[in-house]
Amino acid sequence: MAISAKDVQNLRKICGAPMMDCKYALEEAKGDVEKAVEILRKKGAATAAKRAEREAKEGIITSYIHGNKIGVLIEVTCETDFVARSDDFQRFARDVAMHVAAANPEYLYPEDVPAKVLEKEKDIELEKLKKDGKPADILDKIWEGKKEKFFSENSLLKQTFVKNPDITIEELLAETIGKIGEKIEIRRFCRFEVGK
Repeated sequence: MAISAKDVQNLRKICGAPMMDCKYALEEAKGDVEKAVEILRKKGAATAAKRAEREAKEGIITSYIHGNKIGVLIEVTCETDFVARSDDFQRFARDVAMHVAAANPEYLYPEDVPAKVLEKEKDIELEKLKKDGKPADILDKIWEGKKEKFFSENSLLKQTFVKNPDITIEELLAETIGKIGEKIEIRRFCRFEVGK
């Protein structure tokens, strides 16, 4: 199947990947746009994994203010100052800051959740399950699912991206790394809300 320049441009608009990557993805997917998007996402994740060992010492601190009631500061780092000044990098940082304002995560990574908090959450959930009459031998299995749900609600990287519910912030990060070609890290964030 011949892939037209228009097909490549359309795919590029959807995911923002480089033109040649879009062309190869469309060829591999035999013109199926959905499959091509999936191929590009996997490529972004693979690129992110390759770059994980590199140091990200450059970057920016950006802010997002929502209605003068919610404010977010976020530090996002990369490998070079050149990338830190790029539109794609800055757009990513702003999108994540806006997401933090909307979704109010408490932690950056699931590993950041203190053991005490997780233990308390487990006790609450197990108590509910016992009251619902769930058998004791499956409680730990159910807790594993509940724990993942807790992480997806409370840790930034596991949350569903508010601007695109089909991906998580972690997947958005991997896509951005694939697109930019450098290691990117969300280092820290702080969210302020009037009256809280």
